[in-house]
Amino acid sequence: MKKIIYNITPFTTTDYKDNLACIVWFNSCNMRCQYCYNPEIVNSQAGLYTVEDLYSFLKKRVGLLEAVVLSGGEATIHNLTSICEEIKKLDFKIKLDTNGANPKELKKLLNENLLDYVAIDFKATKEKFKEITKSNHYEDFLKSLNLLKNSDIEYEVRTTLHNDLLDEKDINDMQNVLISNGYNKDYYIQNFLETEANLSGLKYSEAYFDKSKLTDDLNIVWRN
Repeated sequence: MKKIIYNITPFTTTDYKDNLACIVWFNSCNMRCQYCYNPEIVNSQAGLYTVEDLYSFLKKRVGLLEAVVLSGGEATIHNLTSICEEIKKLDFKIKLDTNGANPKELKKLLNENLLDYVAIDFKATKEKFKEITKSNHYEDFLKSLNLLKNSDIEYEVRTTLHNDLLDEKDINDMQNVLISNGYNKDYYIQNFLETEANLSGLKYSEAYFDKSKLTDDLNIVWRN
């Protein structure tokens, strides 16, 4: 059986608010974001675990954990429906971290009521999307955003900010896009964190980001 899971973080208190969870890191991704700090996962074709390994792990965590976070890489490039069904049989909540590039898979998961929370990444403005993500999935992101808006599920939108890639105008433009698509929740922005490796070898930016130039159309929450 193919090892589509790069790794499993057995315990986290921060990745799914108010829930004790584990994180499942799926291999590979359909984007190549310049700031990505998981190049080994994004470029991986084989990980450490099969889905059967995951189920065995979770059976031992029943009563100890409350939830499972599906992350990556990009989890939705894999067939998540059957995986989520098995996780739900063990009575875990499921949070999905996604770039929104696969609305077809997201729609299936929502229709089957297999998700409890979704965090969707808004990577960039339409004009900068291809440059930053090396992909053409901007319209797919909007489709996924609207699927979430029209569902009953709890969800959030978040953006990673590197000052050389996105400026104040970009963030304001992205707020406008969210609002025009019916989003009125907190907008989470996380600053780029320099790690030993990222896909483009980015370092901390010396450019100044002036938060006072941001509109208050949405409530922006800074995560670091």
